[in-house]
Amino acid sequence: MIDDANILIVDDEVGILKLLELTLRKEHFTHIVTATTKAMALKALAEREFELILLDVMLPDGDGFALCSAIRQHTVAPILFISARSSDFDKLTGLSVGGDDYITKPFNPLEVVARVRAILRRQHVYMKQEIQVESKSYVYDTFTFSPNEALLTVNGEAVQATAKELELLQFFCENPNRVFTSSQIYELVWGADVFGEEKTVTIHIARLRKKLGDDTRKPAIIVNLRGIGYKFIPPAGDAS
Repeated sequence: MIDDANILIVDDEVGILKLLELTLRKEHFTHIVTATTKAMALKALAEREFELILLDVMLPDGDGFALCSAIRQHTVAPILFISARSSDFDKLTGLSVGGDDYITKPFNPLEVVARVRAILRRQHVYMKQEIQVESKSYVYDTFTFSPNEALLTVNGEAVQATAKELELLQFFCENPNRVFTSSQIYELVWGADVFGEEKTVTIHIARLRKKLGDDTRKPAIIVNLRGIGYKFIPPAGDAS
């Protein structure tokens, strides 16, 4: 059950912490830990595992971007930024350092709950499929990907990737040579139909291209069809 998920909320505004915690508890999420500093967050992460992290950017002892990078050294758990810093640069930075999504303040608490449920539901379904069904392994000339093992190997070397990056890669591998718009990808991979989240998709695709060794200026694996969407073109060789 997704309601049993351990959730960490990191924000130095006590009012925001209480609002998020109260709203999530009303929605039957009971395993919630809060932190107001980077140090408190790292201590909580050392003491238990979390299925989801809600992270502010501006903290008294360091910024959330640096904390996100540190978190990514230890876990691939989804990270949802919630911040008053709303510029495109901030959003791109948050996603590029390992964030899975980005919400700006002021926010609608129910939107946060919807995002949380979507993220956890997708994660739950993904894990359930992993346990019950032996997923297909994808073998191409330049990379291999085993969803069950969460293992991506590029040119013979294992490459680290976040859970969302691997989920995005699996989506593409399951749908080769098909064109999807950014909003379709967001809905199908992030589990939510939210207008205007193209940047989230764009940044994750850019990160995935880099890890696959795809030329970011002239990509040949995940191709951008201007004004239409994205298409995954399997590298030469057959998937097994």
